Amino acid sequence: MSISLQACILLLKEHHLLKSSAVQNDTAAEMSGIAYDSRKVSGPTLFFCKGAKFRPIYLSMAKDNGATTYVAEKPYVEGNGLNALIVVNITKAMAILSAAFYDFPQDDLHVIAYTGTQGKTTSAYFTRGILEAAHPKHVALFSSIDRVVGFGEGEQFRSDLSTPESMDLFHDMRTAVNNGLTDLVMEVSSQAYLRNRVFGLTYDVGVFLNVAPDHIGPNEHKDFADYLHCKMQMIVNSRKVIINAETDYFDEVYAAARTTTHADSVYLYASATFTPKNPDLQIDFRYDSHTTGTQHSEFTLIPVTDKAVALNVGGNYCIQVTGDYNESNAAAAVISAGLAGVDATTAANGLSRVTIPGRMEEYTVPGHGHVYVDYAHNYSSLKSVLSFLNAEFNNPRLLVVIGATGDRNVSRRGDFARVLNDYADDAFLTTDNPGFESPESIVSDIEENIDSKRVHVHVELDRQKAIADAIAASAPEDIVIIAGKGAENHQRIRGVNTPWMTDAVAVQKAIKDL
Repeated sequence: MSISLQACILLLKEHHLLKSSAVQNDTAAEMSGIAYDSRKVSGPTLFFCKGAKFRPIYLSMAKDNGATTYVAEKPYVEGNGLNALIVVNITKAMAILSAAFYDFPQDDLHVIAYTGTQGKTTSAYFTRGILEAAHPKHVALFSSIDRVVGFGEGEQFRSDLSTPESMDLFHDMRTAVNNGLTDLVMEVSSQAYLRNRVFGLTYDVGVFLNVAPDHIGPNEHKDFADYLHCKMQMIVNSRKVIINAETDYFDEVYAAARTTTHADSVYLYASATFTPKNPDLQIDFRYDSHTTGTQHSEFTLIPVTDKAVALNVGGNYCIQVTGDYNESNAAAAVISAGLAGVDATTAANGLSRVTIPGRMEEYTVPGHGHVYVDYAHNYSSLKSVLSFLNAEFNNPRLLVVIGATGDRNVSRRGDFARVLNDYADDAFLTTDNPGFESPESIVSDIEENIDSKRVHVHVELDRQKAIADAIAASAPEDIVIIAGKGAENHQRIRGVNTPWMTDAVAVQKAIKDL
């Protein structure tokens, strides 16, 4: 892979990003590397001065390591002697130039993207499972849990972000293409648009699952309007669009889709009992739940319109990931796979085998309650899990282990308290990625909004002990929910990812100790 200075200048001009340039040598000279981390510069490299914490010394280090061109929003004296590309927006410039450096790998992949306040990961795993049944070992995955770019050693690994930085995104796409993969299923977070990680990227299919207030606060979205705007950018940049007709703010989402996508390429789905506000709105697919239990869920996907029938994905489906709310995620996955040419028989076969780390993992503890590990990490996802279990087990005693992240998502703390007040009997407040904040302060923010007359609060900052305490305190008919981290294998503490055994391992250890 390589890119010339001349190509960089032309691309930046094309996207109205170039403010000025200072050329020190031949513009046709090729740069064989690209980086935003000076430690990864080796030889002639295009280097990006990116981030609020960028320090000019990093540019000096990049120069010493062989960088020949730097991209920044202002000139740096440390870059004297290098080609300089001064741009309007560094993250947009990095996205555009990274795609070009890796020779636009998205053009060689069929890309299905998901956005939503909840359900992105589950839907992505469902979709990949279906596509893998149709095209074994040909499907890449970019999720908040795992990244799959191939099937060799080191080509399946844990993710750091739901949607990686643009340079990493296009690098991994190119790796997937070079490994012979033909499809990509990816999550697209609101932060991906806020930080321009997917700037310039177009998806073959974009799926809008739902939206509710989240990620609003310092270092995140300034308000809900900004959050919703960023969410909708994914469907604006999709060739075909699938929308959950039951989502909040449906009118705004649907209008955004129709602005850039022809009506024939917009598909709506909803549950069989849903009645839209607009009686003239045509729902393309309905899904009808038959059985929901703690082992599996069964539903029928019913095509309603002619274009829905043409996809040939109507029929009966079974999923192993419990929770009635996951039937909606599964329906979206089946429809998106149908747009990729997968039929109902193949889809049903692939979907039935999907399991997802950290999503409604169930454990039975002799002499104690049923334990569920789930990633539920915001108001809507926690409410979905607790309301489902409350209904499924006929109003059992619910013991919930939960914490909240530090440095961001401050609104979640009060939101968690609201859900706990509605459903929990016991709340075990603990640590969950406190960052640079005090864990005690975070827990106090949650606790101050909990109704102590309704919920018995336990504070235990050692997450492993909190999990063990909750399980030990449960009786045979009780339900214990370990929420918030799912399959995460670290705790973010003062800027460092400290190893964490995962909630599932902590549960297994607690059961063994009992």
